[in-house]
Amino acid sequence: MQAPKLKIHFIGIGGIGVSALAKYYIKKGHKVSGSDLVRSEITDALKNDGAKIIIGKNKFPKNADLIIYSPAVKIKNWKSKIPILSYPQALGKLTEQHYTLAVSGSHGKSTTTAMIALLLVKAGLDPTVIVGTKLKEFGDSNCRVGKSKYLVIEADEHFASFLNYWPKIMVLTNIEEDHLDYYKNLKNILKTFKKYVSHLPKDGLLVANKDDKNIRKVINEAKQKTEYYSLKQNAANKLKKVLKVPGEHNVYNALAALTVGRILKVPDKVSFKALSSYKGAWRRFETKQTTWNKKRITLISDYGHHPTKVRVTLKAAREKYPKKKIWCVYQPHQYQRTYYLFKDFVKVFRRASVDQIIITDIFDVAGREETKIRKKVSSEKLVRAVKKKSVIYLPKEKILNYLKENLGSGEVLIIMGAGDIYKLVDSFSLTEKKNRKRMN
Repeated sequence: MQAPKLKIHFIGIGGIGVSALAKYYIKKGHKVSGSDLVRSEITDALKNDGAKIIIGKNKFPKNADLIIYSPAVKIKNWKSKIPILSYPQALGKLTEQHYTLAVSGSHGKSTTTAMIALLLVKAGLDPTVIVGTKLKEFGDSNCRVGKSKYLVIEADEHFASFLNYWPKIMVLTNIEEDHLDYYKNLKNILKTFKKYVSHLPKDGLLVANKDDKNIRKVINEAKQKTEYYSLKQNAANKLKKVLKVPGEHNVYNALAALTVGRILKVPDKVSFKALSSYKGAWRRFETKQTTWNKKRITLISDYGHHPTKVRVTLKAAREKYPKKKIWCVYQPHQYQRTYYLFKDFVKVFRRASVDQIIITDIFDVAGREETKIRKKVSSEKLVRAVKKKSVIYLPKEKILNYLKENLGSGEVLIIMGAGDIYKLVDSFSLTEKKNRKRMN
């Protein structure tokens, strides 16, 4: 008997995770509506898919069968008779209905999830995938609905969201200090990861990065079978040669995916072919050649917003373009992250091997900032602490003019951050489109 179709409303539908779940329900034939404070390419895509979108306020409909809200939205004193679930709670219910593979860790979640998903698709295992980025292989979507029992998800640790999930295979990429506005310290992070690992059933499997000391602390008491991966494996050398995405961190991500493939009896030949065809995800070292201001440049868009991710991304850029001048425009994400990890950011930018770094104003994350911390930290303070002539501060509105005067032909420009800095990438793309129209 077919399950009844529901009217499902999403609050904060423009979020990268929430929107993926909304797409899942649209593809399953449910009637989806959603609200968000601002319009975006994500909300536009959902509208094209058939969702009814309300922009400018987070509206609570009266005739919905279910309401799902983003963890970023504060819901207080819910008194309606309509059932309401947070995004992690709703996704958690799906994990109980499938053979779920969940990817967790401080870094590399989206890429590793994407690699595993692509590998399973190429192996004919037809998974359903919910991931926190858009994939070219899935038609620039963050959701794929398959017909098999397999569900591949990105399991975020912020707000301890992953404690809602019940996977059969759990991938741990790495663990370090982040989201300290919630966790306060590393001890609490490790404690929460330990609790998460306990969600695995007795016949479940851990896939763990053996080179990460904090992961070793978390799983030293785990009762489940563990499959390790390490950069010391022979497979790492082969992956370095075949991967199209640069950087040692991506070799780690691919090793995790390869390990999952082996657990599911996917032949290595199929896995290596799938991983070698991976083109990268939206805003994960997303690279394009473009003509801007009559100059041919390499433009890289990246989501990195933690000191470690910034470091490995800039290192990967230098390895990929050893002889080119490399620029980085960086937008810090969240006052609290910048404050708590201030010394780490200073160290990263002081040691960065790129030629010029522009740091713009901190992206204010609505509902997640403390006024007292907002007063204690700024991008100007960060630049002063770095004490390096090649690292400067510019407000966002002055960046394009500065680049017009100083960015040279043949150079590399990285635009990095998890806030709205991606709109700067759009400025370059619009210029290229105008140039093409003139030529035609």
